Amino acid sequence: AKLAGARVIATVGGAQKMQHARDLGADEVIDYHAQDFAKEVRALTGKRGVDVVMEHIGAATWEKSAACLARKGRLATCGATTGDTSSLNIWALFAKELELIGSYGGTRADLATVLTLVAAGKLKPVVHRELPLESVAEAQRLLEERSVFGKIVIDTTK
Repeated sequence: AKLAGARVIATVGGAQKMQHARDLGADEVIDYHAQDFAKEVRALTGKRGVDVVMEHIGAATWEKSAACLARKGRLATCGATTGDTSSLNIWALFAKELELIGSYGGTRADLATVLTLVAAGKLKPVVHRELPLESVAEAQRLLEERSVFGKIVIDTTK
């Protein structure tokens, strides 16, 4: 989003993750455990809302993510780790002319673009930790505790 020139408002689950998001380029960071992020987004945007929400959490944040959208805003979802069923204010959907976009993955061209940006140093994968295959249970525990910022890589060569 920053590479495209966007102002980025990030939400994180816990105060310890806020600086990580800032270090990655977020202009504003909201701890959704401590604050109502929909209200905070509305305040940060002068009640306008945002043009795009990237939603990958699922049921726990879905309704508030949709509430953050400005008129003609777009919500793209690519995950449902906290559940796959939620509700949506249908009136807001049509009155604000919102777009909902499901995104399961990208194309080969998308992957090539990302890899080019990584090679150029413009994007950096966020890896919380690398673990050997025999530590997969520890990786699962870390994910369940939600203490991870970024990805956990399981190295099958170790």
